[in-house]
Amino acid sequence: MEHNNIMLSFKGDITSELLTSMLQIMETKLENLDEQPKTRKKVYNVLVECLQNLYHHRDEMENAAANDETKKQAIFMISKNATEYNIMTGNFVKNDKMASLSARIDKINAMNKEELKQHYQDVLSLEGFSEKGGGGLGFIDIARKSGQSLNYDFLKIDEDYSFFSLYIKIAQ
Repeated sequence: MEHNNIMLSFKGDITSELLTSMLQIMETKLENLDEQPKTRKKVYNVLVECLQNLYHHRDEMENAAANDETKKQAIFMISKNATEYNIMTGNFVKNDKMASLSARIDKINAMNKEELKQHYQDVLSLEGFSEKGGGGLGFIDIARKSGQSLNYDFLKIDEDYSFFSLYIKIAQ
């Protein structure tokens, strides 16, 4: 992990206590790196959004093929190289959500900085909260703060679930 500049890596069930602990660890690590305040704030804010997404939007696998240990798992990793921070998250999603999730991210990726800002304002003023408590702003916020496209992938697990991976780069 040290050789690959991995600052923090986690695999398991995401709890609110774990979110708090991971954010405290990363805040300390970023401060110890003497990172520019603007970069530190960007990375931290993207981390908050990513971890909240993992917590609020993971789908627990309900079929018999998944054992208790794997059915709620999510993964998270952040690394740093000479030019950027790399954040990777992964969680289970139901296959019937893949198309809408892809469409949302593709729409965000097609927007420039000004369009993202306007889209953020539109979503903020027009939409209510989802059944999981979110307003649909997480991916928009991540794209705005990172200044990069959101790369993602789905790995089909079975007829009901896939594993959704999100890759984010933040320049230093």
